[in-house]
Amino acid sequence: MTLELYAQPCDISATGFFFETWEEYRAKAARAVNAAGQPVEEFEIQFIEGDPLDAALAQAIGLSQANLKSFFDCSADWDDHQKLAAIVAVGECGYHVDLSKDDPDDLDLDIYEDFSLRDLAIHFVAEGLFGEVPERLANYLDFDAIGRDLGMDYAETEIAGQQLVYRCG
Repeated sequence: MTLELYAQPCDISATGFFFETWEEYRAKAARAVNAAGQPVEEFEIQFIEGDPLDAALAQAIGLSQANLKSFFDCSADWDDHQKLAAIVAVGECGYHVDLSKDDPDDLDLDIYEDFSLRDLAIHFVAEGLFGEVPERLANYLDFDAIGRDLGMDYAETEIAGQQLVYRCG
């Protein structure tokens, strides 16, 4: 899916423009002038259309002229899990992520996609994180209660329509 963004000049006498690539932005920004013919230097960058995960990433990082090139690079190069990691790190954990330098795979957090806390409890019991549970007793476990306990270290959120459980490091 292509991205469509809008550059809104901070000068109210200038006209903004739509763009889809970094190169298109640079070319149009270089030609932008206000009513007096003076160059426009500052723009508010607005996300108009694109993948919902890219929209969430743009919102999480506070998309601006300063990080626009890095945003385009990450939007094209990162997979969905890497985008989710950056969004959770910034938006939920309060980390600072520099798109041009930081690798989202190196962030200190755990993310479980399409999970609820109850699902995480079931997963952890199946993986043996609570020790071996005899099969005859497994039906008697209260996964809702285990999920509530896991909520002390993990949290649930929804990003771009996807349910996640995460833990900040």
